[in-house]
Amino acid sequence: PEIGLPDEIFYLVGRLTPYVNIDLLIKIPNLGSVLTWRDDPHTGSGWHIPGGIVRLREDIHERVRKVANLELGVELESISGPIEVNQIISKQKERSHFISLLFSADLDSKNKKIILKRVKENPGQINIFSRSPDNIIKWHKIYDHKI
Repeated sequence: PEIGLPDEIFYLVGRLTPYVNIDLLIKIPNLGSVLTWRDDPHTGSGWHIPGGIVRLREDIHERVRKVANLELGVELESISGPIEVNQIISKQKERSHFISLLFSADLDSKNKKIILKRVKENPGQINIFSRSPDNIIKWHKIYDHKI
């Protein structure tokens, strides 16, 4: 369970209990918040705050660091939070209930450059927004006031 479950067991767990996930808000000074594009059968297509499901016996801050590394390719200078706790409940069968912990994090200059390079190379997959985009996934509209 610490490294992942087969999909059928992962979805079974989610039919029996809420998932605990983290969402990671990273702001680049004078530019805005870092968002990534998601095409997902459960949440739909759109921009979202990077995030991930906390694994069994995994320290929450370790999941925050893994999300930064896996989704953005960066190391974090500092982590704050959770700065907000939200609950997302959907009527769909799979992935229908989340307890979402929002963390904020800072990057050093080296990792800011990594983000800016990735934005320049692939702006349709990772980008920086000064306000919440119209096509943010519906579940992340709860973060409009933070973006």
